[in-house]
Amino acid sequence: MCQGRGHAEDGCDCPAGKTERFLQPSLLLALHLQPSYGYELIEKVGEFGFLDGVIDPGIIYRHLRRLEADGFVSSEWDTSGSGPARRYYHVTKNGEELLCNWVPFMEKSKDALGRFLQLYQRTPLARNKNSRE
Repeated sequence: MCQGRGHAEDGCDCPAGKTERFLQPSLLLALHLQPSYGYELIEKVGEFGFLDGVIDPGIIYRHLRRLEADGFVSSEWDTSGSGPARRYYHVTKNGEELLCNWVPFMEKSKDALGRFLQLYQRTPLARNKNSRE
């Protein structure tokens, strides 16, 4: 039974893992706000709340490589620091346009989720669940 966590390991069959689809706009927004490197991006993307728990760095780097191959992100190595070299990513003009194109979809999704939740809250199922808590 789903407990609102959205994870198969918790016995939930709901598709909450699909929130990874918002990783692309999250990366683009984070890079629009400030050029960054992979591990810093993991932290920034985590703040958006689309991914629960520990974020797999491999997922972030795969998305970054795809974004770069598609021309939405560019990168360069920074070897100026005393530590290991870091690959800094920057959003391109095409990436900014893609980010802007995500916004109407996300607004529509937000509105649809709001309508769904309002309808659900009116059902006996929701009322029974709330009375048990």
